[in-house]
Amino acid sequence: MTTEDLTGFQTPGRGRGILDIFRWHYLLRLLIRKGTSTRYRNSVLGWTWSYVKPAAQFLVYYFVMGVILQFHKDIPNFAIYLFSGIVVINLFNEAFGNATNSIVDNRALVKKIYLPRELFPIAAIIGALVHFLPQIAILLFVCLLVGWVPSFAAIGAFLLGMIIILAFSLGLGLFFGAFNVRYRDAQNFVEIIKMLSTWTAPVLYGWAMVQATLPAWAFHIYMVNPIAVAVEYLHYAFWDPTVENGAGFPPHMMWYTVGALVFSAVMIAIGQLTFRRLERGFAQDL
Repeated sequence: MTTEDLTGFQTPGRGRGILDIFRWHYLLRLLIRKGTSTRYRNSVLGWTWSYVKPAAQFLVYYFVMGVILQFHKDIPNFAIYLFSGIVVINLFNEAFGNATNSIVDNRALVKKIYLPRELFPIAAIIGALVHFLPQIAILLFVCLLVGWVPSFAAIGAFLLGMIIILAFSLGLGLFFGAFNVRYRDAQNFVEIIKMLSTWTAPVLYGWAMVQATLPAWAFHIYMVNPIAVAVEYLHYAFWDPTVENGAGFPPHMMWYTVGALVFSAVMIAIGQLTFRRLERGFAQDL
């Protein structure tokens, strides 16, 4: 009796997790194109909203924090400081929120055919990154007007900040995206986290204010937050070169960076394990 060679086959409905993006890259591109092309469908202003909404958010925060509370007196070039932090928060909130809803929003595909489910949150995060680019373009334009000069250190800080915030968003997106299919209460937790993200990073205030208020151990916990670390790297990339003599990083920034990278990696591992465990019931729950 001969046995058939099945080495070229794999168990149906099972993949390699987020590593499948390399094998299914063509499908990932289609999902990204679909997300970006349908975002402003039937909209008069279209992509202009990618500029209008962050600009409106910046004006509100600047009026409250800069004009009313007079924070601009304590932080030089407060407008650039504020906006370089806001763009990080906007990227995190959109990437995290879109990744959480990605499976539910693509229920028609999930219920009909098999493809690596991780493609949906990853495509959502990359789509958020695409819509993040106009905000960076505005920030870069303003920085150039006040004398910002690009450097390898600034570019490296920007890229490292992006890696940290996107990795953290992916881990949270996988975790809550899986739970959101079965328990829609997950969306309420996501909204709370998105609301807190604005206040748990030095965006509307300086890190020195937090250091002066909290005990040392609490400040260390505060600064290990990946959002806070990413915000500080964008401050260093865009705001710091516009300040006379430079403001520099908070003390122990290297350890905060290591902690943020480790925390983001652990979050991706937890998110992936949770996603893989719950994805078997996605079709039934949807």
